[in-house]
Amino acid sequence: MIRILHTPIGTMIATADAHGITSLDFTDETLRNADSEHPLLLRLEEELREYFEGKRKTFTLPLNPRGTPFQKAVWETLRTIPYGETISYAQEAERFGNPKAVRAVANANGRNPIAILIPCHRVIASGGGIGGYSGGIWRKEFLLGLESFS
Repeated sequence: MIRILHTPIGTMIATADAHGITSLDFTDETLRNADSEHPLLLRLEEELREYFEGKRKTFTLPLNPRGTPFQKAVWETLRTIPYGETISYAQEAERFGNPKAVRAVANANGRNPIAILIPCHRVIASGGGIGGYSGGIWRKEFLLGLESFS
């Protein structure tokens, strides 16, 4: 099931299966037959709208990202970062339970299939720099700005 979502930071494509949201990513493609009325995707659209309006700080949807056991564990660590807060990649590796795995943790962040709901945008470089973001640095800056003013 696929649904195209329009957000203030661009078009996103969302997918779901019977167990939850499987992906949410930015897209420049024009897709046909991508307007599933699946209840999870409709709820996702509503919760994202509320998030961008500053009315939602947590998401209630079940997630079912596809990845390795290591990646899934890293993504669960990301979900513990509170709205409006940031941590460094080193702090994330520490929270994950392996302070020496900074590079592997950062790599798993880059493969996060569910943008925003699994908040990899809340991880910044140790020196205070913005760090990377697969959706584009300007989107990461927008999301961090949105969360810091809500």
